[in-house]
Amino acid sequence: MDIIRNKPVLYINLNGDLVALNPPLVMGILNVTPDSFYAGSRCRSEEAVALRAREIVEQGGTIIDIGAYSSRPQADDISQEEEIRRLSGALKIIRTMYPDVYISVDTFRADVARHCVEEFGVSMINDISGGELDNKMFDTVADLQIPYILMHMRGTPQIMQRYTDYDNIVADLLTYFSKKTDKLRLMGVNDIILDPGFGFSKTLDDNYLLMNRLSDFQTFELPLLSGISRKSMIYRFLGTSPEESLTGTTVLNTLSLLGGADILRVHDVREAVETVKIVTKTLTIG
Repeated sequence: MDIIRNKPVLYINLNGDLVALNPPLVMGILNVTPDSFYAGSRCRSEEAVALRAREIVEQGGTIIDIGAYSSRPQADDISQEEEIRRLSGALKIIRTMYPDVYISVDTFRADVARHCVEEFGVSMINDISGGELDNKMFDTVADLQIPYILMHMRGTPQIMQRYTDYDNIVADLLTYFSKKTDKLRLMGVNDIILDPGFGFSKTLDDNYLLMNRLSDFQTFELPLLSGISRKSMIYRFLGTSPEESLTGTTVLNTLSLLGGADILRVHDVREAVETVKIVTKTLTIG
């Protein structure tokens, strides 16, 4: 039993390794984009990619999550070819430095996912659209037999904030995940990680309500991912900026762990690793 989250210890299969999610894992963000919302996460040169990969690993991150398509509101659209080009260059560097590191690729395109898995041994796919933006994604993940991060979003990154009308956001997301996980399981996908999609198609109050009710999603008995790092739910609420949002991120990461999160997706790896250690120590001592 996982004492922290009061639920059975969960595992995911990463490149053939059965990895326990107790204590929770930290996933470090590496963006090969020119327009991600947090400037500090952008890696636009080979040297920057290498430096960021080393930082994530040395600070205790278990997974590197690499993305080449910015998902911020009103982000520029890029072609599939450009996404593959950006990812391939960075993945070559990471694989040369760390042949065995676990890598997640942040993409909603099935052909991009397949390329990264088959060419670079990527460990999991992180799909912000839950299969909605590419109807081949579920088939591809099932065929590749790779862990899949199923996130909730409405619309596309460019227009997602037009779709924030919910009768009951928690009930709506529970229904969404129920339908999607049933479909994925019938297709033979064994490792499914749920991500409520903080900041995607949600108002500020929606985000905080979901954080307050995160434990409701434990009903699926699947790993939960929380991705709130330096997001607008912090800096717009506090009247600051992404660059000034580390304290808020740490607070919300702590609440995420208490609510059942198994993976923290973050920009600030060392701080998240320390948060996991402190929360684990506090809740398991004695």
